[in-house]
Amino acid sequence: MDLRVDQPLWLLLLLPIFMYFFWTWKKDIKVFRSEGKVVLFIRLLAILCLILGLTNPYLLLPIKDEQVIFLVDRSASVQGTDQQVVEWIEKSFSSRKNSHLVGVYTFAEDFQTEVALTSGEVNLPVFTPMKAPGKTDIARALQLSTGIVEPNKATRIVLFSDGLETSGSVSDELGKIAGGNVTIDVVQLERIASEDVAITSLETPPVAFEGEQQQLNVKLEATTDTKGELLLYQNDQLLSREQVSLEQGTNSFTFRNASTGEGLLKYEVQVIVPGDGLIENNKLTSVTNVEGSPKLLIVTNAGNSSNIPNVIDQATIKTDVIDATALPYDLSNYLAYDAIIFDNVPGHVVGEQKMKVLEQAVKNFGVGFMMVGGNSSFGLGGYFKTPIEKLLPVEMEIKGKHQLPSLGLVIVMDRSGSMSGSKFEYAKEAAARSVEMLREGDTLGFIAFDDRPWEIIEPAPLTNKEEALDAILSVGVGGGTEIYPGLALAYERLAPLKLQRKHVILLTDGQSYTRSDYQTLIEEGEKDNITISTVAVGQDADRALLESLAEMGGGTFYDVADESTIPAIMSTETAMISRTYIEDNPFYPIIYGDPSWSSLFAEGVPQMNAYIATTPKQTASIIAESEKEDPIIAEWMYGLGRTIAFTSDSTGEWSGDFARWNNWGNFWNTAVSRLLPAYSEVPFQIQKASDGSYTVTDPSGKSSFIEIAAVNEKGEELPVTSEPLAPGKSRVTIESEPGLVFFRVSNEQNAVYQTGVSIPYSEEYKLQKPNTSKLELITSRTSGKLLTDASEIFRPMDIKSAEKQSIQQALILAAILLFFIDITIRRFGFRQLVAPLYKMKQNKKSIETTIETSNVEKLVKEKKKR
Repeated sequence: MDLRVDQPLWLLLLLPIFMYFFWTWKKDIKVFRSEGKVVLFIRLLAILCLILGLTNPYLLLPIKDEQVIFLVDRSASVQGTDQQVVEWIEKSFSSRKNSHLVGVYTFAEDFQTEVALTSGEVNLPVFTPMKAPGKTDIARALQLSTGIVEPNKATRIVLFSDGLETSGSVSDELGKIAGGNVTIDVVQLERIASEDVAITSLETPPVAFEGEQQQLNVKLEATTDTKGELLLYQNDQLLSREQVSLEQGTNSFTFRNASTGEGLLKYEVQVIVPGDGLIENNKLTSVTNVEGSPKLLIVTNAGNSSNIPNVIDQATIKTDVIDATALPYDLSNYLAYDAIIFDNVPGHVVGEQKMKVLEQAVKNFGVGFMMVGGNSSFGLGGYFKTPIEKLLPVEMEIKGKHQLPSLGLVIVMDRSGSMSGSKFEYAKEAAARSVEMLREGDTLGFIAFDDRPWEIIEPAPLTNKEEALDAILSVGVGGGTEIYPGLALAYERLAPLKLQRKHVILLTDGQSYTRSDYQTLIEEGEKDNITISTVAVGQDADRALLESLAEMGGGTFYDVADESTIPAIMSTETAMISRTYIEDNPFYPIIYGDPSWSSLFAEGVPQMNAYIATTPKQTASIIAESEKEDPIIAEWMYGLGRTIAFTSDSTGEWSGDFARWNNWGNFWNTAVSRLLPAYSEVPFQIQKASDGSYTVTDPSGKSSFIEIAAVNEKGEELPVTSEPLAPGKSRVTIESEPGLVFFRVSNEQNAVYQTGVSIPYSEEYKLQKPNTSKLELITSRTSGKLLTDASEIFRPMDIKSAEKQSIQQALILAAILLFFIDITIRRFGFRQLVAPLYKMKQNKKSIETTIETSNVEKLVKEKKKR
């Protein structure tokens, strides 16, 4: 036990005070009586207690408890070592004492608790699977570990790791730990030996010209001699497949390929080896920018032919035509084109995910986009509240001047247990979009069913959309599947209503337990002008029943494989019950705007037969509009890309005399020309640093500020941290999974550069030996030890822990008491102070005398009796 103070400078006050008391003593020693000497001593003692109290004194009381934290690295680089670690820990428990508190924690990028710090018995569980084993953050694990323990107790952290940190800086963290109550011992781990082949590099030229022979270099590392298959892809299309023999160590291969595409070409190399230890390091990507003529993609739908390829100038614009079902999911495939045209393509065929990718291609990479009308496009195509509507210059909803017929819509939705997950969330989102498309006064009903119907919203005129949306979105899943009662209830509710159009949308992924008379129900509903469309979700839906219901009920049957298309289907159905979306009275469009458009109509404007009504957005440029002031041609800039809406069609059925017009070809050439990127390109340099960040530099020196956006292959915009280093130079950090990431770099002069950057697999999956020097650094900085024997874990700790016990209050209380005694003596005298004690003593003597007297009297009386 030690006595210590936190603020010793206060003790300097004792010097003048002692000098004063000493001077007083010497001066008045002759006149001091014994009572005065006592007062002086008490006063001196009180002042001493008070000054000691100011120094914040405390006692250090020894603590017997010691804390031992087992911190286990479970990243990919030490895969397969869990059993080895468990055996080590269990073996060490044989030397554990009662004073040891033990906890077990695991980490990779995240930190997990396996056994919380306890003084009781520890039974090791099966380790919880790590969520993100692709990175190792030793620094964060140590930081969190030291935050768990009690800081005043001696602590030993036993770190099981290979020292290969891929995130954070353990060196920085050691500076915070060193010198405290924590020591770190290390048990070196190493991945269990297995045969493994890893692709370590894929080099492709950053820029090439179309038709140029490109040299692609691939390097692989193998732990042993083996054989495998090496595959090379360009934009997800297989270019080469070779059988290769691999030797232990580094293997190099070269491919030569004459590029046939243009724009950003994604190359991907993959190796397949039977019994390979890690599959995560078997793939790498790279990108090459191939320069050439502008390239256009025209997207059509089955049964809807496009007339656009026949009239544009294909000598200068290379054109590909694909069906909407063949649209890719990856961003790199869209960036191979300068412009994309959707010609009468329904949204439910495209799906939300592809729309999101396409939106990023337009917004951040300047790809032009045009939507052409038809009976499966715009509002009738189900694009309400989709990413495509977001990028277009028009809205799908008709506002203001159009008088819609009175409508009644009842949505009958399956809420059985099989609908749980994303399927049901998409279904509710779809129903919500349908509600948003309805107008005030339209009749809405919503019935959810499992083995019985639940009438969530009774059919009635819609007055409060927010309440309706809340009711729909609050529905949960549960129960079996019985379709007929819910459908019958919908027909029962709609039958008596006096509406021009009544429609039911039935959505389910299952089959009824019982067979019912659907035909009679549909036929009776037909007399009341009720129609029905059906949506089959997933493989278990009763397609035959749903298709027959739609056929009998005068509606449409949708067979859904991609759940993300459900909202577009519901939007299409809601739009279809109002045929006023199609304006089919012949008219002459009114032309405005840009001379590149208006010059086409110098000799007059042809007549047009029909179009789809839409609403222009506030900042859109109207090139042509109808007599009802609906946009026929509208355009605007969405991010870096220009988008155009042409609400008539390309076939001549709706466009009428436009299709027979002399400038019909020039009309489409002008549209494509407007869609092509118009920004100037600066070849910004992008270099990867050793810490995983990227340095972006303007070699021309004309940029003051650089703006960077990053998007992955799925079309997801990634968070970017940009740090300016100098004018025209920035350091960029992004968080992304392995694969291809597309950079869009721009400056204050609107110069833009776009390229792809390959994010390789994590360092965890490389073939590496443990970083012994890093582990030795950890032990040396924290007075720990590199362990080779489990029995050493619970060896005596050099650091002795103690807890502070403050005595400040006790000293101040003593000072107050002593001052009270001092005042009492000076006021009443010493005898007055001790009078109570003297009186108690006299009382005690009196009592004893009385007792003795009483005892003598008893003896005398007894003697007399005898």
